[in-house]
Amino acid sequence: MQKITILLLTLFCTLLATNSCTDLKEEVLDETSATGLSEKQAADGIIAPVYALLPSIFQHTTYFAIQEISTDEAILPYRGGTDWGDNGIYISMHQHNYFTTDPNLRNTWNLLLTGISRSVTAINELPNNNDPSAKTYLAEARGMRAFYNMMVFDLFGVVFVKEDLNAISTILRGEEALNYIISEFNAAEPNLETNVGPGRLTKNGVYGLLARLHLNAAVYRDRYATSFNFQASDMDKVIEYCDKIIASGQHLLSSDYFSIFNDDNNSNKEIVFAVDQRAELNGHNRMAYFSLSGDMFPLPAFPNANGTDGPAITPDFYQSWVAAYGAQDPSVDPRFYKQNLSIYSNPGDSCVDAAEFNINRGILRGQQYGLIRKNGAFEKCPDGKMKVGKLFNVTRSKPDLPVNFTEQVDFTVAGSNYSTGYRVEKYQFSKKSASGRNFGDADIIIVRLADVYMMRAEAKLRKSNDAASALADVNTVRASRISSTPPPALTSMSLDLLFRERGFEFYWEMLRRSDMVRFGKYEGTWTEKTNADPLKRIFPIPQTAIDGASNIPGYLVQNKGY
Repeated sequence: MQKITILLLTLFCTLLATNSCTDLKEEVLDETSATGLSEKQAADGIIAPVYALLPSIFQHTTYFAIQEISTDEAILPYRGGTDWGDNGIYISMHQHNYFTTDPNLRNTWNLLLTGISRSVTAINELPNNNDPSAKTYLAEARGMRAFYNMMVFDLFGVVFVKEDLNAISTILRGEEALNYIISEFNAAEPNLETNVGPGRLTKNGVYGLLARLHLNAAVYRDRYATSFNFQASDMDKVIEYCDKIIASGQHLLSSDYFSIFNDDNNSNKEIVFAVDQRAELNGHNRMAYFSLSGDMFPLPAFPNANGTDGPAITPDFYQSWVAAYGAQDPSVDPRFYKQNLSIYSNPGDSCVDAAEFNINRGILRGQQYGLIRKNGAFEKCPDGKMKVGKLFNVTRSKPDLPVNFTEQVDFTVAGSNYSTGYRVEKYQFSKKSASGRNFGDADIIIVRLADVYMMRAEAKLRKSNDAASALADVNTVRASRISSTPPPALTSMSLDLLFRERGFEFYWEMLRRSDMVRFGKYEGTWTEKTNADPLKRIFPIPQTAIDGASNIPGYLVQNKGY
């Protein structure tokens, strides 16, 4: 009879009963009553759990909150004194006053360590499978174990090494941890495929992650350094891996910037590695609804699918666009904004066919227009088309208050109102979702080709101040967006300009915190954040994990400053 792997996850010695995460112990059972499974089906069943938690890790209140709301890009106030209070966790995150009981940190930690645990289980089970796919799956499981460890390392400063299911993990920090992750990616790469469809780890995916590791190696070796020592050997590796991805010809820069974040982006060639979120796979990201007003309804088929008045971009980040374009409005850059509702430019155009209705994308400012909902239904024009008009805060019981997004947003009462702050609609509000509001269909991007060019540019600058080559890489990305007028070419390049350019290209993509630390910007001041403590470059290990490991003295030590 075929053996089936059933995962009974027991993180850190017990089955989540203590919410602790240290031992990474998994129990694997033989289901001898099941018959008729092929070796291929069994192999598929072993590898699937390795990827299964990625959608939860990359949800808006886990990794996104950690990587974006802690930075100068995003802020989430206590909206109207009623929404997103959450015991102050988003205010504390933005102000760098993290605490060890933060539920978003705890949830992200637990999900990542569960990912490691599932990868270890697959690594132990796949060698017993005789299907040809098992060799590739084994490489993927090993690569994914390295990826989950890479995320834990970046966020919390530790890495868990475990081969034997019954053994206690070894904990690594600093350069030893960095070298372990690099070695694991390198060990996995030879048996990975070059093209296995969306959502799975490939050779180019590993090259992209290795480039990112080496680019951040100086940070990982000395977290609290006054200045980071970017070694030439690391920068050479960044360039090597980026060259491999670019030379492979498998990936192309997208001519339409926002198509990279559309429902159907699982086939977009710019994406190197992503979280597969297709509706048929029960994708459930909420990136599209997180920032929108509660009175914005993007889908004619779903009169209850609205936004949630979540995070806005900070005035500081917005002003970086203003400073870059001077007398021109930032919307001259096609990455900043895409107009889909022509009522903005033609106020008389207030009737739109339901099939053609699309809300605007990018950074949304000022008065908002959209579908008009009354008594639970959308209003229609005499010809049956959807009526589009000026939006008001009806769902907030303020029907006379326009949905007018302002630049200013902060933690004062006035700055925390429902319409404060410019909003971001980067990922498309899914038209194929089964419920509209709570489910997104677009794959969440982990690595894309634009980042490969940008990483290579940064490595060239840091290694030898090769500004000309770095400028060429950055302008290659800018010039590629030809479905509209591309942003004008830059004429010079420096690390400060590259940091600014990374903000323009990758805003809302969960790269900002790591970028700010690497560029020495994380101790800066923005909106409500003045904390300049370098110990905040990494987060506290959740108290539940510390408590769960307390039976092994000295095993899991809290990070400095917490």
